[in-house]
Amino acid sequence: MRGAKRIAFDKNPEKFIERTIANFVQKSPANRRKVDGGRYWEVPLVGFASGKDPLFKHYKKIIGKFHFTPQEIFELTFGKGSQPKELSVISWVLPASEDIRKSNRKESKYPSLLWAHARDFGEQFNVKLRNYVVSVLRKKGYKAVAPMNSPHWRRLKSSKVGFASSWSERHAAYACGLGAFGLSDGLITAKGKAMRVGSVVTDLPLKPSEKIYPHHRINCLYFFNHTCKTCAARCPAGAITSNGHDKDKCFEYIYRVTLQGKKAEYGVKITGCGLCQTKVPCEFEIPKLIQKELQKDWRVLAKA
Repeated sequence: MRGAKRIAFDKNPEKFIERTIANFVQKSPANRRKVDGGRYWEVPLVGFASGKDPLFKHYKKIIGKFHFTPQEIFELTFGKGSQPKELSVISWVLPASEDIRKSNRKESKYPSLLWAHARDFGEQFNVKLRNYVVSVLRKKGYKAVAPMNSPHWRRLKSSKVGFASSWSERHAAYACGLGAFGLSDGLITAKGKAMRVGSVVTDLPLKPSEKIYPHHRINCLYFFNHTCKTCAARCPAGAITSNGHDKDKCFEYIYRVTLQGKKAEYGVKITGCGLCQTKVPCEFEIPKLIQKELQKDWRVLAKA
């Protein structure tokens, strides 16, 4: 970021926000690992969506009625009289650093130490990043809330999708054009699916990012040509099959096996797993075969 020109907020708020997030990722001490000083997260991807994007109402149908729309979480935060002309959603993807990904590729039962630290301490950084973006916007005179940091956010179980929450960071990222979903339910982005996601809702009008993914499964090789189920082979819990991702099996494995087996050794409160996110063709990019097709004609994949 050295030598980068200053971006005027009022002239280009989208670029200003992108730079603000990127600078925080680069400079914040919270993005430095306790064990070796390396970074948890690399250069982020940032996208935007209108708060009125139909996808947010659609999520109530596919996830559950409990899933917030941007308007709902905004009103819960600032009162029912808060009805701005426009709402925007800001979403970012934090790609795991290469050494973290490499360390987890070697594992077959438990996540690596670096991966577990990224899941725990790296997500603590993400919480700080959400709060930081909110504070920057409020200093500029706009209201903002990070749904995942809100006291109104909650985990619950949906009759439609199993384990869920009142705001999904991955689905917000999809609405912001940052990726598409794979067989394991992971969001496959231009930087792959070994990552974490964050978002903020604000009354600052922002230009929505282009939706370059014409289908919500477009970046997954399994749905593209049925040649890949590497994530399923990598899953020690057997939670991924051609039928998709069994959240109950996944949850049980993470909390009954990996957490119990490594919590004390790793010094964390949550270990995660992430084996399905590493040593797979979509770990740090959209699979190359799909990239080639995307460069030809998006309409080919839109019919897939």
